[in-house]
Amino acid sequence: MASNRPAQPTSFAPNETHTFGYGTDEGPWEEWNPTADSVAPVRGRHRTGKQRGGGLARSSTVLGVGVIAAVGAGGIASAAPGKPPVSISLPDLSTVTASAKALISDSGSSTPKGSTTPLTTAGLTNSDTAHGATDAGEALRDRIMQQAQSQQNQADTATQQAAQTAAAKKAVATAAKQQDEAEAKAAAAKEKAEEAAKAKAEQERLAELAKSYSLPTSSYTLTSRFGEAGSMWSSGYHTGLDFAAPTGTLIKAIHSGTITEAGWAGAYGYRTILTLDDGTELWFCHQSSISVTVGQKVATGDVIGRVGATGNVTGPHLHLEVHPGGAATGIDPMAWLQSKGLNP
Repeated sequence: MASNRPAQPTSFAPNETHTFGYGTDEGPWEEWNPTADSVAPVRGRHRTGKQRGGGLARSSTVLGVGVIAAVGAGGIASAAPGKPPVSISLPDLSTVTASAKALISDSGSSTPKGSTTPLTTAGLTNSDTAHGATDAGEALRDRIMQQAQSQQNQADTATQQAAQTAAAKKAVATAAKQQDEAEAKAAAAKEKAEEAAKAKAEQERLAELAKSYSLPTSSYTLTSRFGEAGSMWSSGYHTGLDFAAPTGTLIKAIHSGTITEAGWAGAYGYRTILTLDDGTELWFCHQSSISVTVGQKVATGDVIGRVGATGNVTGPHLHLEVHPGGAATGIDPMAWLQSKGLNP
């Protein structure tokens, strides 16, 4: 039994009313003067000693204290006026004890849980075993080496294909360039051949044409050409081509045509005009004599007069002018004669 001290007498006056925390109590009270002995903590056998031991003992102690505290709190709560009692549910102690035991058993076990497969053979596949691998590290190394070799083979294949593609493109480009060069050479040769053929045809044409054309005189010297400037010509420049020859030298028809004029022409002296079939007029001027009449048909090489010095001259010569279509202004007789295959 606990040996508690007897209660101290109160010093409250009788019939006084005092209000405490839980309501109002009436009665005779005595005055109470607290002393060190009266307020000292109560000691006795009910004091809870310090417990030592494992985790389970400590857990039980804490659980017990928690239960006591919960019960005390429930009592206090139920003692409060105007409030309903609080319902407290306590855990099943057998469940807590079983969980604690399982925890202690797991923490104290020295046998590791998990696969019992040795680490040296973990991860081995049937394919690895079939290839004679007995160690997981060796098998992994082999797989890495095989993968690296496969990647290297793919890279080599890609490089080879790229080289073959580049070589094919280069061959195609070279063939296309050679074909272009060959076509260019063929075109140039064809053009050159065509030009040579044209030149030959022109020569043949002129040679054939020359048979129907003839120079107007022989034993001559070319003195004044078309376009030369000088004060002796009324137009300020020479309008024809002069064949200087002795007086009386024969003058011949350059081509077949019709005599459209024959007589005196002032500064031109005695002049004969031969009109060709295409309308071109050939003027033969400064003649000493005329051998044809107007309207007469002549052929190539027929004599139509003789060289003289009549009109505005400085000496005997044949002044030849060419007027296409009978135009008043003539063209260069030298170029016209050359176009007919004649070279004065």
